[in-house]
Amino acid sequence: MKQKFTRIGLLGAAGKMGREITRQISNREDCVVGVAIERKDSPFLGLDSGELAGIHPNGCCLTDSLDAFTGKVDVLIDFSIPESTLKTVRFCCDNKMPIVIGTTGFGDKLSAVTNSSSLIPMVLAPNMSIGVNLSFKVVELAAEILADQFDVEIIEAHHREKIDAPSGTALRLGEIVAKKKGADLKNIAVFGREGRTGPRKKETIGFETVRAGDIVGDHTVLFAGKGERIEITHRASDRSAFATGAIVAAIWLDGKQPGLFDMQDVLGLA
Repeated sequence: MKQKFTRIGLLGAAGKMGREITRQISNREDCVVGVAIERKDSPFLGLDSGELAGIHPNGCCLTDSLDAFTGKVDVLIDFSIPESTLKTVRFCCDNKMPIVIGTTGFGDKLSAVTNSSSLIPMVLAPNMSIGVNLSFKVVELAAEILADQFDVEIIEAHHREKIDAPSGTALRLGEIVAKKKGADLKNIAVFGREGRTGPRKKETIGFETVRAGDIVGDHTVLFAGKGERIEITHRASDRSAFATGAIVAAIWLDGKQPGLFDMQDVLGLA
């Protein structure tokens, strides 16, 4: 049986994640970088994406035109910013092209993204790491038993350049716990505390955010009861874990019918 070969298009190809994905793809035999896209004012336009990633030339030079994807890729991977991703999703809908989205921070624009999955296959995940997605399942199990008995706090830390807070992963962890509480996270989340806050309300889920240095990504869900506490923690030491997950998701999505999927589906954890 002939092995499936997936041509992957990269949005944000000159960014940290784009370069890491390019490096990893160069070591695989089941996929290739088909097109590499950057913003119109990028100083890297015209450069070979392989050389930019610190590896051998791959013959794929950075361009700013989404039209370059047409007929040259099977799946897109987008790690950019919400405004750019929204435009890319519209392009994918017009061209019936699957997309893997690692962008976070959509806010009230998220529904514009998810609604498009009725037209195209889409993997949308706040975190592509296989370890983080396993953590989601562990937290779900813990919340099933502890959410109504223990206080729950979520602590996340990232590098100083991250522009959204809390992280999409932290919010997803909160949604998992809130669901087990039978509540909407928007109604029970507490983002930071200051001054005379009074006693903690039992039903709330607290969030604390750290932005410092070059922290790649740390997430801890703290279940605190009387006389004991449980901490479920995932720490990423570099971006390779996220890149691996994104590539696995792209290959999995190739050939799928329209629909909204996440990494739980990709990994068979749903």
